[in-house]
Amino acid sequence: MADLTTIPLRTLGGDDTTLAAFPGPILLVNVASRCGLTPQYAGLEALAERYSGRGLTVVGVPCNQFMGQEPGTAEEIETFCSTTYGVTFPLLEKTEVNGDARHPLYAEVTKATDADGEAGDVQWNFEKFLIDGDGTVVNRFRPRTEPESAEVVAAIEDVLA
Repeated sequence: MADLTTIPLRTLGGDDTTLAAFPGPILLVNVASRCGLTPQYAGLEALAERYSGRGLTVVGVPCNQFMGQEPGTAEEIETFCSTTYGVTFPLLEKTEVNGDARHPLYAEVTKATDADGEAGDVQWNFEKFLIDGDGTVVNRFRPRTEPESAEVVAAIEDVLA
């Protein structure tokens, strides 16, 4: 797997960046504003607040590939996230996570397996990838796994140990 920390990215505000710009381990999550799982933003923000002092960065990746559930502009997405869920963690630009136009970052992270040993396409909004400080995916959690679930918290604690 390629070094994920050097793949070129763009923030929701349009600035060039890489995962190396974020401190420590990263919880990478494809997000959407009009999804039944959208309330997971609250849990993601809680994780960001709880663990940022220990080096974890939650990074949201808006994606409109799943039934058009993230149709907004960058400004609309940012306003929704900050006013509805108090999101303070960084958001990247709207990105394709599956298919021929899949972003190179997702071409790499989707090679990682979940708890059942399955790799491949992102299943839906709010799929989570825990990336260690060296840029390696160490855990993959499917969309219905809540951000503050025992398995996600244990994995974060392990990577921060």
